[in-house]
Amino acid sequence: MTRFSNYSHIPAKLQSELIGTDPFDYMMKLKGEVFRNVPGRKTLRFQVAGKSYFAKLHYGVGWREIFKNLLSFKRPILSAITEVKAIQALNQIDIPTTPLVAYGKRGWNPAHIQSFVVTKDLGEIISLEDLISDWKMNPPTTKFKRKLIVAVAELAKKLHENGLNHRDFYICHLCMDTSSVDEETTIVAQIKLYLIDLHRMLIHKNPNARDNMKDIAALYFSSMDMGLNARDYLRFKHYYSKNFTSVNKSFWQKVTVRANKLYAKFHSDKFQQRLAVEKAALKK
Repeated sequence: MTRFSNYSHIPAKLQSELIGTDPFDYMMKLKGEVFRNVPGRKTLRFQVAGKSYFAKLHYGVGWREIFKNLLSFKRPILSAITEVKAIQALNQIDIPTTPLVAYGKRGWNPAHIQSFVVTKDLGEIISLEDLISDWKMNPPTTKFKRKLIVAVAELAKKLHENGLNHRDFYICHLCMDTSSVDEETTIVAQIKLYLIDLHRMLIHKNPNARDNMKDIAALYFSSMDMGLNARDYLRFKHYYSKNFTSVNKSFWQKVTVRANKLYAKFHSDKFQQRLAVEKAALKK
């Protein structure tokens, strides 16, 4: 594994298109369409030579954030290199994700590390959150729904069996390639799903039942208002649990309890106010 301290990889072809003498400085000052802007981190889309890319820029988390995570027994995310390693890990097990283009990291102080990761724009994709948002009013064909549920369950199973945990495993971070779907949302070819937004991913040597449970609870919570029924959830459970020895009745009970807590937290006034502040910041 390459050591990432004070390291950068920017392909020569991309470097030749950058303006300025220091490619790292240029990347950290990128301008574009901002999708997320929180303290210490920004996600944006930009174009170079007619091609579209996404960049995640990390400016340093600060000691306060580090200690807050440590006191909560959480591993702090210090740089974009977590996402770089996550993309590489997904590539090894053939789970489609955003193709890696460039990355870099500099600085030794954990609280003030600067880093970036650049990936290709996937183009014709739709998040599952958007895809199924109106299924209550406009349900899809039974065949399509079943195939999609099986595809999600098999992706989650492969992820967890290989010791990987997304840690933000909501349906908005699963995207479907729309190039194989006709106007009536009837699948023409095999469903292709991409797993995106990997900046918090954990890589274990072996499957971690507790972290797997948290991932599935997040997935369940984020699908609760999307018009799925009991048979849909049973289908997911069947394909996810198939030959997965660490999944049992207790596992699913914990998933349900945690998902309900996430649902209550999300709909609380405090969380909705925080969400409104983040959305307002993007409009500025």
